[in-house]
Amino acid sequence: MNKCKLSGLWRLLAAPLVALASLAVLAGAPSTAAAQTLVKLKAGMVTGIDQVGLPIALERGFFEKNGLDVTVARPYATGVDALNALQAGESEIVQVGVPMIGAILRGMDLVALGNYSGSATKLGSDATMALVAREGSGIDKNNLATLKGKKIAASFGTINHLYALALLEKAGLKPDDVTLVNTPPPDMTVALLAKGIDAFSGWDPWPIVAQKDVPGAYVVARGGDVISYLGFNVATRAWVEKNGETIEKFLAAVSEADKWMRANPKAAAQVATRWIPGLKQEVAEAAMQFNIQQNDRRLSANNYRALWAAQDRLNRLGILKSTFDVNKHIEPKHILNVMKNKPELFSDLPPIPNDVAITPGFVFKP
Repeated sequence: MNKCKLSGLWRLLAAPLVALASLAVLAGAPSTAAAQTLVKLKAGMVTGIDQVGLPIALERGFFEKNGLDVTVARPYATGVDALNALQAGESEIVQVGVPMIGAILRGMDLVALGNYSGSATKLGSDATMALVAREGSGIDKNNLATLKGKKIAASFGTINHLYALALLEKAGLKPDDVTLVNTPPPDMTVALLAKGIDAFSGWDPWPIVAQKDVPGAYVVARGGDVISYLGFNVATRAWVEKNGETIEKFLAAVSEADKWMRANPKAAAQVATRWIPGLKQEVAEAAMQFNIQQNDRRLSANNYRALWAAQDRLNRLGILKSTFDVNKHIEPKHILNVMKNKPELFSDLPPIPNDVAITPGFVFKP
């Protein structure tokens, strides 16, 4: 696929469309007395194992503990769909990464408030990503150059697209050297089984599902720190400016959920099976071991650089024709307040190095 077509598809997917997904309340409502005092909030997630801190906070009562009555949407296939729901007012805060880049460039005024996945302590972080090939594809896991000429599935405008592009660069290849096929993650295994593609780039649990369901499927690459993971809690600027207290309650609740998940990966995997359609317990447990390696809600200069680096790669490859100032689209003060006021929520994580630690008003310089 040539650069022109790829760029056009990226812009199309990043356009502010109207999402078709509907919201559903998947947990019991609080008591009448509690409902009178709890702040209502609509949140959205994607069908990725690294997104389950959100439903854990709901199921474990961490939202209610922090004074929130949260409705979580049924998981969207990609972050593009989640942003469509945000645009349509079906959610007020969603968990997305790379898709926010295209949306901002199309005029959607988004603000990242904290991580749902990534790393505040190091730059490279992609343990939850993998490239999986089918038997007979001719792709050698010890030689990424053998990707040349292959059909590779990725969800355009998402982190698995960025991961695929990074692997191609690592192999000394250009996007034009392969055929990239735009595919939602839940459909990738079927495409691999039908031999409609040679490989796919995806986030967990889909690479693990493929190894279980597609005879002979194998991992070409897993992680490798070839990209800095982008996984943000995102909302519109207009909403953020009016809801600082609610944001901090939300971030405290999901941070507590994250800590519980890191300490209880098997139980967390069980929660994931209730939220990701068709996900089996053994697959969820295998995926969770990768997820907890980059489960860090905190923000640091590394996360600013991750967003900048993603834009830089996409711009260099001709997929994006312009970029934006990351400082204008990350607001760290709310998560910094949670980190300061509730340090116990992060006590099991390694400390953020002094050279990348940030304070309110921080300005990132490439």
